[in-house]
Amino acid sequence: MGRLRFLTAGESHGPEMVAILEGFPAGVPLLAADVDVDLARRQRGYGRGGRMKIEHDQVHFSSGVRGGETLGSPIAMVIQNRDHERWTAHMSAAPFEIAPNPMTRPRPGHADLAGAIKYDRRDMRDVLERASARETAARVAAGAVCKKLLSLLGIDVFAHVLAIGAAHVPRTELPLAEIRTRSRASDLACFDAEAEEQMREQIRLAAHAGDSVGGLFEVIATGVPPGLGSHVSWDRKLDGRIAQALMSIQAIKGVELGPAFEVSRRNGSAAHDPIHYNDDTRSFTRPTNWAGGLEGGITNGMPLVARAAMKPISTLKKALPSVDVTTKRPFDAAFERSDVCAVAAASVVGEAMLALVLADALVEKVGGDSLRELRRNLDGYLTQVREF
Repeated sequence: MGRLRFLTAGESHGPEMVAILEGFPAGVPLLAADVDVDLARRQRGYGRGGRMKIEHDQVHFSSGVRGGETLGSPIAMVIQNRDHERWTAHMSAAPFEIAPNPMTRPRPGHADLAGAIKYDRRDMRDVLERASARETAARVAAGAVCKKLLSLLGIDVFAHVLAIGAAHVPRTELPLAEIRTRSRASDLACFDAEAEEQMREQIRLAAHAGDSVGGLFEVIATGVPPGLGSHVSWDRKLDGRIAQALMSIQAIKGVELGPAFEVSRRNGSAAHDPIHYNDDTRSFTRPTNWAGGLEGGITNGMPLVARAAMKPISTLKKALPSVDVTTKRPFDAAFERSDVCAVAAASVVGEAMLALVLADALVEKVGGDSLRELRRNLDGYLTQVREF
């Protein structure tokens, strides 16, 4: 496996979220603004809940960065939870003087009941606080740092929303750069204006019904060199590492590399990408990218494309039946402030997770303790690729 690793800590209504990124090379220019821009993107989007009006996420580097450059030591990032001020009595690390009322009614679709059984917690707030998607703020911070490194090495990572509920974007021949530009200008991360309005209608209908709605987003990385990942062992295959990273995002229930589910319904002659050679660029090319930029668990030089399906948010105003874990009597599930739709926000988290996996795979492939060494090693490898 690679050299980069990250860890997050913190509860949804605790004092702060924390991310630690280890193995990151020295000499990478890095400012808080490089991270804050993605933290802000994670908070926006039509259909988000009231929590987004409270939090104004900004990162603070507490180690690993000095004078605007990374040091090669672990990078520690802190994001304050402003909503903690209203939850101090419930979230104290010290023993409670007066115990808060326990949450004993699990919400269907959440980790409440499964987590409470696993960790033997009679108050399910001990589970839901950490299982909350608020944790993804820390992931986005770590991913933004990796995106900065990748950008300096010619790799760009961006995401866009393909579908929300029954609304979806049409098949397009737009250049990837145009899809990126249009998606970044949309608060639903959608490049097609007509489809975006249909998505808004899906969210409005769900909101009026006290319901929620999910969808599908796509993450694309351009400029990825061939040869990242490996075919030799199951845990080194990059497609498996990407799938695990995306599946780990809260509410994600399905992942595909390229249009895999569509391709699975075709014959082989229409499912694979022919190989050509370009004498001018001295590179192997493919006229199509049904494989999503990966073959045999290894990048092949084409844009890397991954898709993730997000289930509808589990917290519903129109509550589903549940059972009180103390009395064992039936009740409607407890409701806490929630989103109607968070697919656009999840796409930003998807960017972060793909960037973390790619940065790890790149450092694994070419090595280097500093940006200059990493760049020199990558240039040498790319020269070797051109001479193949």
